[in-house]
Amino acid sequence: MLYGICSLSVVAVRSSAGLDSAMISQFLYGEHFKVLEQRKHWSKVRSAFDNLEGWVLNHQIFSISQDQYEAISKIEDTKVVSDLVAFVSSKNSGLIPIVMGSTINDSSILDQDYEGNFVNFKSSKKDLIDTALQYINAPFLPGGRSPFGVDASGFTQLVYKINGHTLKRTAVEQSAQGEALSFIEESEPGDLAFFDNQEGVIDHVGIIMKDNYIIHVHGNTRIDRLDHTGIFNTESRNYTHSLRVIKKVI
Repeated sequence: MLYGICSLSVVAVRSSAGLDSAMISQFLYGEHFKVLEQRKHWSKVRSAFDNLEGWVLNHQIFSISQDQYEAISKIEDTKVVSDLVAFVSSKNSGLIPIVMGSTINDSSILDQDYEGNFVNFKSSKKDLIDTALQYINAPFLPGGRSPFGVDASGFTQLVYKINGHTLKRTAVEQSAQGEALSFIEESEPGDLAFFDNQEGVIDHVGIIMKDNYIIHVHGNTRIDRLDHTGIFNTESRNYTHSLRVIKKVI
């Protein structure tokens, strides 16, 4: 088995081995993974953080040993970058910009230094909203996981990660986590609301705020009204998403 770590700001994870395939997620700096299959230009990998599997370019993989992989995986108080944009530095590569949500426990493995702000503990639920608001106006990007491009479930996953909690990668997977609530009135800021399409498949998620508002990614990261029907966009004056279930994860 081979192992790797993301040594760049952001690395695309694709559905298959080719640049024309869909980007299903991204690795952020410091996230590590197993290499399941290796071809001439591409490798199939599995993320240690959320078990997502996909394909990355071989020349974007920084190889690590099994011992290093296991040592990283055993770290309990993971250091996660809390600045919107920060930098790591090294003698060989100079400054590398990294984004909020990157992991910096392993910068010593990469022989790089980090001097910015980070969190390494489980925050309270009320802190989730403060983190979520930092992503306001971040553009929608399928598979994205950064302030410069993010999708709905990538947004919720990162907000929870920065506050010391783990969510799976997709909205469907996240909807299986936590405890279901019967009514919006039972929810608290920081709980998750899930939405389905006409076929009944969950395809969207957002973070509930106080006073029946929700912050989510639709075109960009934005705040809209939430009621028992779903998300109401006050600009277009219509419902954009149909409410399926509300979950309390923490």
